[in-house]
Amino acid sequence: MSRLFIIALLTSIFMCPLAVQSRADVPASVQQMQLSFAPLVKKTSPAVVNVYTKRVVQEQMRSISPFFNDPFFNQFFNAPEFGGPVRKRVENSLGSGVIVGADGTIATNHHVIKDATEISVVMSDGREFSAEKLLDDARTDLAILKISAKGEKFPVLELADSDAVEVGDLVLAIGNPFGVGQTVTSGIVSGLARTDVGASDYSFFIQTDAAINPGNSGGALIDMQGRLIGINSTIFSKDGGSLGIGFAIPANMVKTIVEAAQHGSKVVRPWVGMSGQTVMPDMVESLGLKKSQGSLVNNVHPDSPAAKAGIKVGDVILSINGKEVQDPVALKYRLGTIAIGSPIQLQVLRAGKTFDVTLTAIAAPESSLRSETLIKGTSPISGAVVANISPALIDEMGQLAQESGVVVLKAESGVAARLGLQRGDIILTINGQKITSVDELQRLLKSGNVRQWQLQIQRGEQVISLAISG
Repeated sequence: MSRLFIIALLTSIFMCPLAVQSRADVPASVQQMQLSFAPLVKKTSPAVVNVYTKRVVQEQMRSISPFFNDPFFNQFFNAPEFGGPVRKRVENSLGSGVIVGADGTIATNHHVIKDATEISVVMSDGREFSAEKLLDDARTDLAILKISAKGEKFPVLELADSDAVEVGDLVLAIGNPFGVGQTVTSGIVSGLARTDVGASDYSFFIQTDAAINPGNSGGALIDMQGRLIGINSTIFSKDGGSLGIGFAIPANMVKTIVEAAQHGSKVVRPWVGMSGQTVMPDMVESLGLKKSQGSLVNNVHPDSPAAKAGIKVGDVILSINGKEVQDPVALKYRLGTIAIGSPIQLQVLRAGKTFDVTLTAIAAPESSLRSETLIKGTSPISGAVVANISPALIDEMGQLAQESGVVVLKAESGVAARLGLQRGDIILTINGQKITSVDELQRLLKSGNVRQWQLQIQRGEQVISLAISG
C-alpha cells in the first residue's frame, strides 16, 4: 500500500460527516466553545422583581421604674404611664418576587411581606410600582401581589411542571440578595421532596446548591428553558450566608396559590378527611412493605370522602394520582395541589395487598357552628377565645389532633394568657368532664364556686394536665 493511499484514507476518515456526528458532544465551533447563560438571563430577568416593604412596629420605651418592666406588675398596671411610653418605629425589609401574570400578578414569599403596611415593587429596569396584596398564605409561605400600569403587559415567567424536575438538572437562581441589586447564581438541583425543612406547613422543597442569600426570598429558580420551577424560600445556614443548601417551593404549589388568588383572597384546600403518620422501620414487615414508605392512616373522619371510599385506620397510602408517597408530609403536599372537585386516585396497602381507591376532593365542611366565644369571668380560661372544632376549622388552623371538641383560637389577655394557653390548644376535660362544645364549656364554667380547677389540654401530640386553685 502506497504512502499516498494511506494519507488519502486517513483524510477521508477524519473529514467524514459521520465521524463528526458521532462526537456531537464536542464543541465544533468558537461560538459553541463560548457557551454562556447570558441569553437565558436576558430572557428571564425582566420578570424577576425586587420587593420592598415597610411595617410599623410598636415598642415600649424605657419605663419610669424598673419594677414596671416586670410582667407581674404590668398585668396590674397595663398602661403607658406605668409600663413606659409606647413609640412607633418603621421597619424596612427587602425580598424578591416573580411576575407570573402579564397583568402584573407577582408571586413571592409570605415572610417577605408579613405585616407590611406598604409594599413597593422595583422592576429590573428601575421602574417602581406600588403593590396590592391579593392573597397571603402563611401555611405555604406564599403571597400573591398585583401591580398595574395602564395598557402595559409585563414580562412573565412560565411555570414549569415541578414534578418533572430531576436531581442534577442545571438551574439559575435570580433575586436581590442583601439588597445589592438583581443577582444571578447557578447550580444544580441537589435534592427533591425535602420534607424536614419546617419552613411551612407544606414542606416539600426543591433543594439547590445555587447560592441563595437573605433577600433572595421570593425570587426565581429557573430551568434551562427559562421556566419557573420554584420560588426560593429558605436556606440552611449557620451565619446567615449561603452554604450551598437552599430550598425552593415547587412551581406546582405556586400555581395552586396563584389560581386561588384569581378566585378570591382565601385558599380553599381539598379535604379528604384522613390523617396519617410515618411508617417506622419496625412496622415495615408487619405491614407487608419492603421499606419504610407511605402514610399510615391513623384517623378517618366518619363523614369524609375517605370514609365513604372505604379507607380504614391501618391502611397505608402508597401513591396519589400516580405519584409515590414517601411520608404523610408528601401526601399532604400532593393533596394541597389538587383542585376542589377533581378526582383523586389512591394506591392503598391493606393486609399485604394493594388496591386502588378513587374519591373526589371537596372543601372542608363546617359540620357545626363555630360559636366563637370570648370566655369571661374568673376561670382559668378567662380571656381566651374558643370555638367548636369542625373540618373547616381544622384545615384553616392546620390542626389535626382532634376532629371534635373545643379549640383555643386566641389567648392574648386575662388568666388564659398568664396560664400560657396557646392558639390550637384543645380543651379536653375540666374537672374530669369531657368538653365537646362551647355551650357545654360555658355551662360548666358557670356551674358555681370551684376551689380548684383540673384541666386537660391537648397541644399537638402532647396532653398537658393542669391544676389551678380557684
